[in-house]
Amino acid sequence: MSGALDPAARARALEALTSGGLDVLVIGGGITGAGAALDAATRGLRVGLVEARDLAAGTSSASSKLIHGGLRYLEMGDIGLVREALRERELLLTRTAPHLVAPVRFLWPLNGRGWERAYLGAGLLLYDTIGGARSVPRHRHLSKRRALAEAPALRPDALAGAVQFHDALEDDAHMVAVVARTAAAHGAHIATRMRVTGFSAPGDVEAIDEESGEPLLLRVRHVAGAVGAWTDELRALAGGRSAYRNVHSKGIHIFVARDRIPMETGLLARTEKSVLFVIPWQGGWLIGDTDTPWAHGPGRPVATGADLDYLLAKTNALLAEPLTRADVHGVTAGLRPLVAEAARSDTTRISREHVVESPARGLTTIAGGKYTTYRVMAADLVDAVQRALGGRAPSVTRDVPLLGADRTDDVAFACTHEGALHLEDVLERRTRLALTAPDRGLSAALPTAERMAGLLGWSRERTAAEVAAYRARVAAGHAAEAERDDTAALASHRAALQPVAV
Repeated sequence: MSGALDPAARARALEALTSGGLDVLVIGGGITGAGAALDAATRGLRVGLVEARDLAAGTSSASSKLIHGGLRYLEMGDIGLVREALRERELLLTRTAPHLVAPVRFLWPLNGRGWERAYLGAGLLLYDTIGGARSVPRHRHLSKRRALAEAPALRPDALAGAVQFHDALEDDAHMVAVVARTAAAHGAHIATRMRVTGFSAPGDVEAIDEESGEPLLLRVRHVAGAVGAWTDELRALAGGRSAYRNVHSKGIHIFVARDRIPMETGLLARTEKSVLFVIPWQGGWLIGDTDTPWAHGPGRPVATGADLDYLLAKTNALLAEPLTRADVHGVTAGLRPLVAEAARSDTTRISREHVVESPARGLTTIAGGKYTTYRVMAADLVDAVQRALGGRAPSVTRDVPLLGADRTDDVAFACTHEGALHLEDVLERRTRLALTAPDRGLSAALPTAERMAGLLGWSRERTAAEVAAYRARVAAGHAAEAERDDTAALASHRAALQPVAV
């Protein structure tokens, strides 16, 4: 049950994927794809998973790191979605992943408007009643004096009181790796850096092994697409049609040192478009997020200087000691997997419900949804796959605990058990130094690459190329953040990356 994802396991996966003996191929190595591989494997299906980049390389490593019901979805009338998310939060906290998910305390500052306390209190009472108070304390109202005692970093004139409540916290990229490892432990064959390029027939998937450059034909009985923001592109590759389309909404988060915000509680505050989170995470503060339309395709979204300034301004409106750009250690940018039936520009009002459909023969896809409900989404996807295959075995993942890990050597474990193949995999998603370190992991790049070289058999030239590519990625991020709009930021990002490739 080790679920080791190392180069030898990858080689075995490629053999299984090309042999024609698998029931289902999951495309997509984010949280939903990894969850679908686990769900299918524990039902007894022979399953493989491919991912074009690394596990959690897309949206699943750029979330708010919260397992939560979604308070703001109550205002949208999505009570069913909130109830479902709270059930899943309870399951993760108590049964499947208590070693990965922990309660976290939040303060919601109130202004002087009398109706706000009553309005918010009513919402939180509903939140608690439909499941929010399971395994965590109920919400409570605080006076201004008590709120400032809980959060002395706040400006006294920024609040008239507060409401305290709890949700849950995790490391999104780490959880994806653990879910993938658990799937592998139950027999799933997982291969990252495998880019799907086409469908020659139902169940015949053309792909490129990005590590070797070799084209491969993957033969399975059915394909399950869990590619998030790439769903439209996958559907087009298969020649499929749909009544839905992806709506790309960019969200960014920044990370600052713990001592820059002296308090022991997280914060949540309403903004004109969304909500602002200040989350205690990895020894510092994760601050987010934004919600803006992204018109540049499903590739790597980038953060602009305007995005950073927006988050700093919203946070500084609450803090006695303002943050500056110099306080920002790292930045993440991701695309929400939103689904809409028609064109619309306001992404903040699109439901987070997920959609399962069969746009082409031999292909079932899922899009939409939210990280917290990944297990339900995965089960719904595999239910549809089973119907196509004529099977009836129910999902059992409510009772499947996720693997633990001894991660005392992050670098070694990343390479031997968590599928890391490149330096960016370790620094960006396994150790999170790209986000949490003041230099975004630059000082750790060379020693980490040298450690990986011994584990993965890299040459001296490959090691140097990995370091150079990582340095270019950091430089590209800084170049994008110097621009004020998405178009200019993306152009600067691409220009900085262009000279170096691995």
